[in-house]
Amino acid sequence: MSSHIERNVERFSGFADTYDSYRPQPPAIIIDILTQLARVETPDLVVDIGSGTGLSTRIWAGRARRVIGIEPNADMRREAEVRTTALSDVSYQEGISTATGLPDGCADIVTCSQSLHWMEPGPTFAEVARILRDGGVFAAIDCDWPPTMSWEAEQAYLDFTKKAHRFQEEMGDSRTAGRWLKEEHLAGIQESGLFRYVNEIAVHSVESGNADRLVGLALSFGGVAGLLKRGLSEDEIGITELRNSARRTLGDDPSPWYFSYRIRLGVR
Repeated sequence: MSSHIERNVERFSGFADTYDSYRPQPPAIIIDILTQLARVETPDLVVDIGSGTGLSTRIWAGRARRVIGIEPNADMRREAEVRTTALSDVSYQEGISTATGLPDGCADIVTCSQSLHWMEPGPTFAEVARILRDGGVFAAIDCDWPPTMSWEAEQAYLDFTKKAHRFQEEMGDSRTAGRWLKEEHLAGIQESGLFRYVNEIAVHSVESGNADRLVGLALSFGGVAGLLKRGLSEDEIGITELRNSARRTLGDDPSPWYFSYRIRLGVR
């Protein structure tokens, strides 16, 4: 494993519970779309690479005969296992996007949900194509941030992320992490030459949230967790300011949150 991939893996240690509690779960319509494209009502195997705490893995429970989450971070994987104990068709194993440890042509569907931008594109696409059966479907699923819920709260969140990014730049975190642009996923899949059909679609989901969830969402990002690990306070990086703004604009009562997803598809 290259050094920058190791750093990407390590950045997700220490906040798995926060991650799972506040991040959104991909909507079920994604399952309907991918199974239709793969021409299989109940896939024999779905593989979720970079599965984290299993938010995007366990949605397949009962919809596929077997689901495997591939996750290199031990903290995230343990959290996923704890939250999936009752689901006999879902399991997790250690691995990375370029070395899943799975056999050739075993999967009907492979997904990367909120994770492809941390993976080296070329070797990742090669591994995805290797484990997909002929006609199988690959989907890179990305959520837009922040969700739509209140323009004042959204602006406060955007202001916070700008401040946090400045701290990361100053401390060298952005330079040491290997990260690829989500906007380039579609072109990368196309240019790999490994997929007969490539497309981008959009879907949305509705969840609920309040002030606490907005702050929790901010705390669920690896860069923010990294700043706190380095000893910076919530006051310094802007969490306290975000919390106060969220309380004013969102309060404690849940309201609808609208999450938008962009899905880059490749048919093997």
